[in-house]
Amino acid sequence: MKLRFSTLALSTVLALSAGFASAAPVKIKDVLDREVTVDLPAKRVVLGFYYQDYMAIGGEHALDNVVGFSKKVWSGWAPASWELFSKKVDKLNKLEDVGEIEEGTFSTEKVLSLKPDLLVLADWQYESLGSDLDAITEAGIPVVVLDYNAQTLERHLKSTKIIGELTGQQARAEKIAGEYQGIVDHIQKTVKDAKLPKAPKVYIEFGRGGPAEQGITFYSSMWGSMISLVGAENAAPEAIGKWGVLAAEKVLAAQPDAIIITGRETELKKNKEGMAMGFGVEKSEALRRLEGFATRAGWSELPAVKNHRLYGAYHANSRSMSDSASVQFVAKAAYPDLFKDLDPQQTYLNFYKNYLPVTPEGTIYLIPESK
Repeated sequence: MKLRFSTLALSTVLALSAGFASAAPVKIKDVLDREVTVDLPAKRVVLGFYYQDYMAIGGEHALDNVVGFSKKVWSGWAPASWELFSKKVDKLNKLEDVGEIEEGTFSTEKVLSLKPDLLVLADWQYESLGSDLDAITEAGIPVVVLDYNAQTLERHLKSTKIIGELTGQQARAEKIAGEYQGIVDHIQKTVKDAKLPKAPKVYIEFGRGGPAEQGITFYSSMWGSMISLVGAENAAPEAIGKWGVLAAEKVLAAQPDAIIITGRETELKKNKEGMAMGFGVEKSEALRRLEGFATRAGWSELPAVKNHRLYGAYHANSRSMSDSASVQFVAKAAYPDLFKDLDPQQTYLNFYKNYLPVTPEGTIYLIPESK
């Protein structure tokens, strides 16, 4: 009897040890090529951004070891998405909020109070915080930097593989990265093989202010990088940098072949003319708002408007692995004859079906019918 008890006790200890194995130090190079030593598996993680990617790559248990996040970046910037996810994933409602960097509410003290063994930040967050991170690094908390905003194939794939390491889901990360690369490779090969005499010119504008306000455009990040990725010419000049406003007269002078106006759900309530796209946005309402941009002074004479190549897109899907669908959409807008068979909206829905716990409904991409 004593032997039986000892054996049972020993097996219980072994089982517990297996379930709570000591973390081992692993050296990781983040997207900034910084070598960071992280104890994996991480037990207490604070996330600054890219929550959906962390969940998609890490799988259904990805948030089990997450203790805090910058909530406003999700709930404030994409409230419809937050509402859908937070209803489905209760753990999101239990995470501590560490504040938002752009609003100046990010709290180093709050991060330290959570006693994390890892802080994951977007490149733009790491850059913005600067010396404010000193107290965190001095406390021995490793900081790993990801970057989907740059929208380059290299950083998308590298960020994905890093999340795979952090969550112990390397195979899943490789699969998602491979699918993304396959989409980009197909587009680039198709464009190359077409041997077109001239690259189409594309102008993309974040239309949250509506037709009356000249919105920001992009060059070396997000939508601007997608234009480069598909081999098209950006109507915005390099001087715009990551993003900035291109004067109305310069848009007219550029004579773009295709125009994409991006929008979010928040404009449904904020601005009745601002471009609205995304979760819960009806196609008819998105189309009404999009058509308003065609009435801008001089736009009726632009090639894009004359040829019915004025499109709408969900702004939030421009810094994530799910934006493989947006890359397809930009390619389809730039080269309508080459990519008739691409269905970006279905690609987006498939990503959610395969890797995320919710099913989005709404208008993610808008391609008006020719008149």
